[in-house]
Amino acid sequence: MGSKNQDRDSCFVAFNADLSGIELPKKFTFPFYYEPHALSALASHQLQEELRTQTQWNHDFGLVESDTIDSGKMFGVLVVENAMGELGFLKGFSGKLADTPRPEGFVPHVYDLLPGKNFFEVGMQKINAITAKIGVFEKHSEFSLKKQELKDLKLRSQVDLEEVTQSIAEAKKERNHLRKEQKSILETAAFEQLSSRLNQESVQKKFYLKHLTEHWEEKVAKAQQETDAFYREYEQLKASRKSGSMGLQRQIFEHYEFLNSKGQVQNLLQIFNQLGVHQPPAGAGDCAAPKLIQYAYKMGYKPICMAEFWWGQSPKSEIKIHENYYPACTGKCQPILSHMLHGLDVDANPMTTGTMAHLNIETVYEDAYLVVINKPSGLLSVPGKAIHDSVASRMKLKYPEATGPLIVHRLDMPTSGLMLIAKSLEIHDALQKQFIKRSIQKRYIAVLAGLIESDSGTIDLPLRVDLENRPHQLVCYEYGKSARTNFEVISRTENTTRIYFHPVTGRTHQLRMHAAHHLGLNTPIMGDSLYGKKNDRLYLHAEYLAFDHPISGKRQGIQVAADF
Repeated sequence: MGSKNQDRDSCFVAFNADLSGIELPKKFTFPFYYEPHALSALASHQLQEELRTQTQWNHDFGLVESDTIDSGKMFGVLVVENAMGELGFLKGFSGKLADTPRPEGFVPHVYDLLPGKNFFEVGMQKINAITAKIGVFEKHSEFSLKKQELKDLKLRSQVDLEEVTQSIAEAKKERNHLRKEQKSILETAAFEQLSSRLNQESVQKKFYLKHLTEHWEEKVAKAQQETDAFYREYEQLKASRKSGSMGLQRQIFEHYEFLNSKGQVQNLLQIFNQLGVHQPPAGAGDCAAPKLIQYAYKMGYKPICMAEFWWGQSPKSEIKIHENYYPACTGKCQPILSHMLHGLDVDANPMTTGTMAHLNIETVYEDAYLVVINKPSGLLSVPGKAIHDSVASRMKLKYPEATGPLIVHRLDMPTSGLMLIAKSLEIHDALQKQFIKRSIQKRYIAVLAGLIESDSGTIDLPLRVDLENRPHQLVCYEYGKSARTNFEVISRTENTTRIYFHPVTGRTHQLRMHAAHHLGLNTPIMGDSLYGKKNDRLYLHAEYLAFDHPISGKRQGIQVAADF
C-alpha cells in the first residue's frame, strides 16, 4: 500500500499528552456524523495550539481585524498507529494556505501539480492566452450586462426546476402510499374515483413541469441569442477555453488516485462516474479527510480515528464557527471516502441505526377533520431515505381510513412542537391554502447559545440549498428565496438567550440559519449540530399554532410549552 518507511516521516506527529488512560476506539470514525473521540480531540487541541503560536507561514484567518483576510480554513487530524505500534497523528487542511501550498509537517496533496514543463503548465499557457482575448470582450459594458443576465437566468432556472422536480417526486411518493393504503379499505367505485383523481393530479404536475421547463428554455434561449448577437467570436473563444479547461481538468482528475484499505486504487473520474457524475466538482480530492487517509495508506499507517474543525472567520454565505468540529462534506468527500473507507471497520451511521420507538407523539387536539400533535425532537416529519419511522408513517397507521397525505407542514427532525395533521384530502388542501396565504400564525421558542443585544427585530436573509453539501443552506442574495423572521427576546442568563421566533416565511432551516448567520443574530440555537454545536437536543420548539378551522371557520390557537 505504498512506502512504509516511517523512520524519518515529518508528518507523523507525536502526542504531547499522556494517553495511558484513553481506550482506543473499537471502530474508525464515521466521517459524516460523529462525536470526536478523546484521541481526536487531543490531536485537534494540539494542532490548534500550533496554529495559534506558529511563525513559519502566514495566513490571515480573520481572527483579528484586518483589511486583507485570506479566509478561514478546515483543518483535520487523523490518529494513526505506525508499524511499531506507536500512536501519533497526521494533520492536514482543505485546499491551500495563502503563502504556501503545504507548510512543513502537513500531509501533501493527493496529487501535486509540480512546477516545470508538465501537462498542466503547458495546458494553462494555452488557456491563459485564450483568456486574454476574452478579456477584451468583457470590457464592453453592454455585453457584460447581457452575459450576467444569461448567467442569472440559467441558475434561476436550475434552482426553480430542481425544486419543482423534488416536489413532484414527493407528491408521487405520497400518492403511491395513498393508493396502497386505500385499495383494501375503499369500495371499488370509491377507489377507482380516488385513483382517477390521483392520476389526474399526476398528469397536471407533469404538465406543469413540462411547461415550466419550456418556459425557462425559451427565456434562456432568448438571452443566449441576444448575447450571441453581440460577439459570436467571444462564444467561440469561451467554448475553446471550456473545452481546453475540461480536458485539462480531466487529466488532473485522472492523476488524483485514491487508495482504500485493501490497496485498491480509483481516480476521481472512476469514483464519480460510478454515481453517474461525469465531471467531479471543483476541488474534489483537496479536502482534509481524503488527504489524511491517502497519506496514512501510503505510509502503511493504521487509521484509528479522525476529526475536522474550522479555524478562522466564517465564510460570508455559509456558517462555520471557529474551533467547531464538522463532518466531511457530502458533495465532494462522500463519494471519495466511500471508496477510501472500503475494508475498514467503520462506525455505523447513527442517523440510520438509531431507533425512534421511544419517541412518543402527543395528541394535543383532535376532531373528525384534523389533528394537532406535539412532535418530539429526533423524529422525522416524513420518511427519509434510510429511516421510514416518522410522523407521517405513524399517522397513516393510526388513521388508516384517512385520505390525502395527512402531513400539512413539516418540522426538522431535531425540532419539536406542533404539527397539523389533516384526515382528508379536502381538509389538507384547505389548510395548505392558509399556509400559502400566510394566514397561519406560528411561534417558536428557542434557546440561543450566547447573548444578543437586541430585544426584538426582523431578520431578512434569503436562503437556498448548498448544492455541494446538502441539506445545509446558504445565504444567497442572487438566487436565494426570500426568508423573513421576526424575533423577541424573552429572557437572558449569563451565556444564553431565550427567544421567540415568528417566521413570516417557511424556508428550510430558516430559523436555524437566521440565528447562526453573522448577518442574522450571529448566535446559533443551542444544540444545532449543523450550524452550531451539538448538545442533548436542538433547543427549538414550535410552541404555538393558530389557524382557521376549515369546517367551522373558527380561529383556533393551540399552545404546548417546550420541555426545556
